[in-house]
Amino acid sequence: MHPALATVLARVAAREGRRGMALPPLYETVDTDALVSLLESPADVTVRFEYEGYQIVIGPGPLEAEVVDENR
Repeated sequence: MHPALATVLARVAAREGRRGMALPPLYETVDTDALVSLLESPADVTVRFEYEGYQIVIGPGPLEAEVVDENR
């Protein structure tokens, strides 16, 4: 798993007071293969998507990940 995705899952799990394995699979929300391809590309990209009621922002660097509570 890409480190930014692992960070996102850990942060959402912490905010929910749950273990990461108790969360729905990320691939049910976003195409994780396409997301990893973008994150591993040489270009600086920013990707936004919603997961479990949180706005997720990854980028512009491939290891920058933020979980925003704006949907809560």
